[in-house]
Amino acid sequence: MSIAIVTDSNCGITVKQAEELGIEIQPTPLIINGEMHFEEEGFTQEQFYDALTDDKTTVATSQPNPYDVAERWRRLLKTHDEIIYLPISSGLSQTALTIKNMAETEPEFKGKVYALDNHRVSLTQKTTVFDCLKMIKEGKTAKQIYDWLNETAKLSSIYIAVATLKFLKKSGRLTPAVAAIGTLLKIKPVLQIQGQVLDKYAQVRKMSDAKKTMIDALRNDLETRFKEYRQKGKMVIGVAHTQCFEEAQKFAEELKAEFPDCELRYVDPLSLSVAIHIGPGALACGCSVVY
Repeated sequence: MSIAIVTDSNCGITVKQAEELGIEIQPTPLIINGEMHFEEEGFTQEQFYDALTDDKTTVATSQPNPYDVAERWRRLLKTHDEIIYLPISSGLSQTALTIKNMAETEPEFKGKVYALDNHRVSLTQKTTVFDCLKMIKEGKTAKQIYDWLNETAKLSSIYIAVATLKFLKKSGRLTPAVAAIGTLLKIKPVLQIQGQVLDKYAQVRKMSDAKKTMIDALRNDLETRFKEYRQKGKMVIGVAHTQCFEEAQKFAEELKAEFPDCELRYVDPLSLSVAIHIGPGALACGCSVVY
């Protein structure tokens, strides 16, 4: 039984890495001044941040067109028996549910394509790709893999410390008045993603306080709702960032010291679908259960 894995570029795996892993990436559409570009297809993260930080440039992210996704599935089903599709969480993109419905109702895909509502993004979404690869190697069917991923979909957590309120205001997640007061008071919000939307978690004044807040939040998760999986050695952690790799590496060392029993797998750039709301200079950490 041959199984193809398709995810989207929100997971942080590059096209080159995908080729090495034997998986495929559905690129994330980027709208720059009304013109469509695709991440990993001639448009880099550096170009994205150059556009994002230019006040004269309008930047937006979209999600894959279901038609384009279906065409990829048709091509892959010529050489594979089944497909597992791992998109960004429906809490961050309603397109995920549209595509899931297409897989479950269209006769040409029903029973062959297993599209999840993954409830993951960035670090945690990437983890599910490696879970799939491991289960395929063990001989699991696409349905068995799909069932396990569904059962564990919400067993993850992400915390993000934002360097500036500018981009939360720009994306409409903060009113101009609240952003102005927050900037004046030098407030740095800590956000969270618990399988769904990007939401407020805490607010602090310094990045050092933000890192402590995120470490405390991660510790609480690992000692409470994820305690059973941690004791079984089934929780991994990771760090993500927006254009501050050196700071992210330092933060990763802090996390390894705090949680020596949890494997630290990644120090990666954050998904552009998240980065557009928070801008450069952000740090994040996350944990998720693994197969």
